[in-house]
Amino acid sequence: MTQFEDHNSHSTRDIRVAVQHAQEMLQHNAFSAAEQQGREILKSFPNEPNALFIVGVALKGLGRLSEAQKILQVLVEQTPDFALAHQELGMTLHALKKIKAAIAALNCAVKVDAKLTRSWRLLSELLLVTGDSKASEKAYNSYLRFSAKHPLLGEALQAFIDGKLALSERHCRGYLKQSPDDVSGLRLLAEIAIKLGVFEDAEQLLVRCLSLAPDYHLARLNYAHVLNKQEKSQQALLEIETLEKHQPNVPPQQILKAAILVRLGQFEEAIALYDGLIMALPEQANLYTSRGHALKTIGEQDAAIASYRHAIACEPSYGEAYWSLANLKTFGFGQSEIQQMKKQMEIKNLPSLDRINICFALGKALEDNKEFEQSFHYYKLGNQFKQSIERYDADETTELIERTITTCQLPIFENNREQGCSKADPIFIVGLPRSGSTLLEQILASHSMVDGTKELPDIIAMVRKLSDRKKRNEISKYPEVIAKLSAQQRLELGNEYIMKTQIHRGDAPFFIDKMPNNFAHIGLIKLILPNAKIIDARRQPMSACFSGFKQLFSAGQAFSYDLENIARYYKDYLHLMDHWHKVLPKQVLTVSYEDVVNDFENQVKQILDFCDLPFEQNCLEFYNNSRAVNTASSEQVRQPINTKGLDAWKPFEEFLSPLQSKLSSIL
Repeated sequence: MTQFEDHNSHSTRDIRVAVQHAQEMLQHNAFSAAEQQGREILKSFPNEPNALFIVGVALKGLGRLSEAQKILQVLVEQTPDFALAHQELGMTLHALKKIKAAIAALNCAVKVDAKLTRSWRLLSELLLVTGDSKASEKAYNSYLRFSAKHPLLGEALQAFIDGKLALSERHCRGYLKQSPDDVSGLRLLAEIAIKLGVFEDAEQLLVRCLSLAPDYHLARLNYAHVLNKQEKSQQALLEIETLEKHQPNVPPQQILKAAILVRLGQFEEAIALYDGLIMALPEQANLYTSRGHALKTIGEQDAAIASYRHAIACEPSYGEAYWSLANLKTFGFGQSEIQQMKKQMEIKNLPSLDRINICFALGKALEDNKEFEQSFHYYKLGNQFKQSIERYDADETTELIERTITTCQLPIFENNREQGCSKADPIFIVGLPRSGSTLLEQILASHSMVDGTKELPDIIAMVRKLSDRKKRNEISKYPEVIAKLSAQQRLELGNEYIMKTQIHRGDAPFFIDKMPNNFAHIGLIKLILPNAKIIDARRQPMSACFSGFKQLFSAGQAFSYDLENIARYYKDYLHLMDHWHKVLPKQVLTVSYEDVVNDFENQVKQILDFCDLPFEQNCLEFYNNSRAVNTASSEQVRQPINTKGLDAWKPFEEFLSPLQSKLSSIL
């Protein structure tokens, strides 16, 4: 046990001996005797810090947690620089399931003494429970940093904590040359790979780590996370089950398990897991929002709304819950809720992510109230905050489009029907987000021969692999590499796509992949899957761009947080789609959202004809389909076709001159 601190100037040799004696009792778990000794000291020296500490720790050891909390609370208030007292208070609060208060106490502990490894470790676990995985990782790496026996590993960890990934990787690799089997070093290198988005490298490192230390539970949890990120969700679930054999009912494991179940489409099981977690941790706002997302996806809107409101009751500044309500699109905020959001915006130290979420939610709430100037103010503010933390280079996108056009000329598609995977199973719906792709998916998924899935990441993952780019500043081999693919490679890549997407399908002969960003990769798709159908979901430029500007995306779409960037992206998209129509004539169907709304039945028949599907009445009654829908339009596509979404930008026209100016050549 760490030596007690002497804070009392009038402490005598007798009190030091008594304190030391009580300390020895605590070390031997003689909590009753230690408490008695501590109270004897306090009779002679009231408020003596070390004696209060002894009594508090002893009470905690005896399971008298509320009494321990009171004593330790008094101690840290009167002696705020007593690091161990903050640590013990944090541990007591944790035992009382007061997670937020425990985190605050542990933060105080490490602020006073950064070398308290027990505080860092528990802090990491609790932050993970609250859903703050970034802060959790940072705390855990601080724990490793101060428990590291080798200076090079310590330096690697410090550089990682400071966000200096290149330096951290260099130190880490240097350390692993000396100690190639050190599991902490291997796990750190895997974490660096995760930060860089190089999940395959992270996976290999964690496999190595677990082969050396099968009981390294945190590494296995990281491994499950990496597998899930790569859509290897069934395998990730097996890793969680392995963890549960050793340590059942651990919240971080259960939270990840619920997320895996959601990804696998097992929503009922995930919701049941969230219900259990909420019973154990009733004040964790993020658990309510995660449950709300699952409920929303399966169409349980009222239950989802209740869950999001529970999250706000737990934590009034929790921005994600407000945006989740707004993102239902069909939900309307009451005046008191709008005032509550505005009140949160006045908090000076409100975390940036909460501020961004609340800005977008206020934009939607005030738009519904027809307060368009105020609405735009908050949309603009939210976009400015979001853009400041996103990395987006419009020149890079334009260059990629030009390189794609240069690479994907007519000759590489000639005679391609004889190459690649001949299966016609996939129907790709591409375009800009918020352009009606979910509506088209819902129409097609209502057909008996078509499975709806979600925005599948498989083509993007394939592109990343073909790019062979390990670091952001390296030149990508994609798209030029696709012109060099042999017939065998095209076949293998097509088969790989069909195999990996199988997990998301049912029994229907066809399925939908509605990742919008795949418009940039139609060339690759047609080379590896020449019989795949491709539908371009297109929307009037001002409507599409402003709808993207109003949307806070969970990930990606970094172009959408600036009006000029959106306009430029839309023009790049049109330029590339025009090219695909030239080199792949009649192989891409462009479907206008406005046409679908105004000429619904004829448009549905055209889509079905293009997909070689017989007409079915269910496609006209798509809103009766009870399938899970993962996107922001989930509630909108559960309603009959309507004109509400047309020209939604017009009330904001006076604020959209940068957008109109950039789009003038195509409007």
